Amino acid sequence: MDTEILALEIAAGLEDKLGLNIIILDVEALVGYASHFVIASGRSERQVQALAEHIKRKMKEAHDVRPLSIEGTQAGKWALVDFGDVVVHIFREDERDFYDLEGLWRDAPRVERNAAQ
Repeated sequence: MDTEILALEIAAGLEDKLGLNIIILDVEALVGYASHFVIASGRSERQVQALAEHIKRKMKEAHDVRPLSIEGTQAGKWALVDFGDVVVHIFREDERDFYDLEGLWRDAPRVERNAAQ
């Protein structure tokens, strides 16, 4: 499956579960371990956990794609779901502001979600 399509589908799944401020960054030219980052926020630790679980389940059911690893779901402040070429970061809102991945990867182009949906 094309990594941008996978990233777009993950973003749509996060939106289905009311994830907030969802963006996709094309990091292929900047890092050697992934093509896209999908970044989203949840309002609470419980929502961060639910978003990570939903994406894991949805990608398995829809495309038989399973994450290579999942981290941070127990604490619920920052969950990372690693699909290999697409890495999903789900933050509690205040944690997202603190880590500022968008600022760290500001040179990465954003993938427009509306154009491909």
